[in-house]
Order: sequence, then structure tokens, then C-alpha cells
Amino acid sequence: MKYAKILSVGHYVPENVVTNDDLTKFIDTSDEWIRERTGIRERRWFDPDKDTVANMATRATRMALERAGMEAKEIDFIVFATITPDYFFPGSGVLLQRELGLQGIGALDIRNACSGFIYALSVADNFIKAGMYKTILVVGAEIQSSALDKTTAGRSTNVIFADGAGAAIVQATDNPEHRILSTHLHADGDYAEELYVRDPGSSRKVRLSKELIEGDTFKVHMNGNFVFKHAVVRFEEVIKEALDANNLTVEDIDLLIPHQANLRISEFLQKRLGLPDDKVFNNIMHLGNTTAASIPIAMSEAWEQGKIKPGKLVCLAAFGSGFTWASALIRW
Repeated sequence: MKYAKILSVGHYVPENVVTNDDLTKFIDTSDEWIRERTGIRERRWFDPDKDTVANMATRATRMALERAGMEAKEIDFIVFATITPDYFFPGSGVLLQRELGLQGIGALDIRNACSGFIYALSVADNFIKAGMYKTILVVGAEIQSSALDKTTAGRSTNVIFADGAGAAIVQATDNPEHRILSTHLHADGDYAEELYVRDPGSSRKVRLSKELIEGDTFKVHMNGNFVFKHAVVRFEEVIKEALDANNLTVEDIDLLIPHQANLRISEFLQKRLGLPDDKVFNNIMHLGNTTAASIPIAMSEAWEQGKIKPGKLVCLAAFGSGFTWASALIRW
């Protein structure tokens, strides 16, 4: 029986630090207002002269490869999660492949927003179990800041979203004690317009027009309170689903890494589950919400800090646009 294990993780975040005080220079807000509602103190926004979704992913990948003691040529397949690709098409998976010098291997792009990395991890897990590939690169990378409404009208989103990339090397193993135990994926399209960017959409009579450019449909729309209410319910459900599937309980979790949507959501979830502070990892305070990149970046930072070690039970959970939600349970 073949299983899949996460061999190593890596991350990259832009050098450009944007503090809450920086935001007060162009929107009506305050450090206190932002921290009270989101827990965020600062975030990273990309440098247009330096950063792309693909090259940030490349930097994260190279860190993961170095930690694993591997060369890029050992990668058999790429699964790339992003909703902010460098081009409308093709996806950024092939651009990452090019930067790594891996021409010829398959590259699959996943567009499941905040749940994207877990969806991508599930694909890798099942490809490896099926015997199709031995080593798969799973990446989450985003540049959200260029799509934000950077006025006071966009305050519900421009204080939250940020940029960055995270990567995981997933490899086949015969050892059932150290592997991805299970993944769980869900969606409900009834709420698609509660968190979305409408344009440029292909179903318009004219995909790109002066009216569209002068409008605000290129910007992120989020019904924050509505999203919060659904997120806290689905997060808890999907975590317990993963535990039940493996005959485990909340007490068995060594580290929960939730998607970094909002610190208040994570705190609410932690309280509902009854987990102590040392069993929940959050980094949204200094990195903001990096959508599909948030979980792999958090995994990489948690590993650096010694919070992820062999034998530990790690639970990943996400909720976001779609609505989509997902979880993964991993015995490191």
C-alpha cells in the first residue's frame, strides 16, 4: 500500500512590509480599528518590479527542496493553487515549471481560493496513492494586493489581504505511521457572490470595456459578517469530520493550522474546540490573509519554530470563497 507524506515545506513572502499605520495614510482607519477586527498588525505586499506569483512560488519551492536535501529534477508533477495567476491563461503552474527547469512534467492549476492548498494537497495525496507519481510539488501562492480597493470604501478587504507563497514536497512512502491520513473537501456555490471578484469574466458581452475598467467589479467584494458566520461553523465541522474518519478526537491534535482568514475566526474556533494556545498556530498578525498561500506559509513557519516534528498529529483546515471548505489530517 502506497501512502503520501509531506517531506518538507518552504515559504517566501515579499520584503515590502505594510503596517496598519501605513494604511492610515490613504484610508480612514487606525491600528486599533484593524487589530480589534482582524488581529492583523502588518502584512506583506508584493514589489511589482521584483515579485510574481510564479517566482515567489519558485523561492518557496527552493527552500522546501533545500530542507529536503533534494534537487528539483526529482519532482514528477506540480499542483499549483492560486486565484491570482500571473496571466489570465495559462496558469502559473507551467510558469513555475519553467523557472524550475522541469519542462515536460505535468502541471495542474487549482482555483479554490482559501481552500486551494488543501484541495491541491488532496490531489497530490490521491495521485501518489494511485501510483501515478512518486514526488509531487504542491504550492499555494497569491498576489492579492494589486486587486484591492485601496480607498476607505474598500476597508473591509484592503486591511486583510496580502501576498506570499508556500510550498510542500509530497512523496510516496510505505510507512503508515508518517503520512497524510485523510483529506476532506466541500463546497456550496449558493454563496459564491458573498466573497468574489466579478471581472474580467468571460460571460460578459464584452470581456473588457471602458465601463468595466471605470467600475469596481475588478475589486474584491466580501460580505464580511456573512462569511464569518459560515466560516466558524464549517471550520469546526470539517475538522471533526477528519478526526472521526480516523477514530481520533480533538485531544489527539498536536497542532491545528487553520487558514489565516481572520484572527478572530481562529480564536473563536480555538475556543469552540477547547484547544490551548500552544496547539493552534497563527501568523496572520504579521502576514495578513494570503489566501491559498496561508496554510503552507504557516506550516513552514511552524516547522521552523519546532512546532511540527515527526510523530505529531497536524490538522489543516480552511474556509473561503466558493464557498469552499476543507481539512487534512497528517501524521508527520
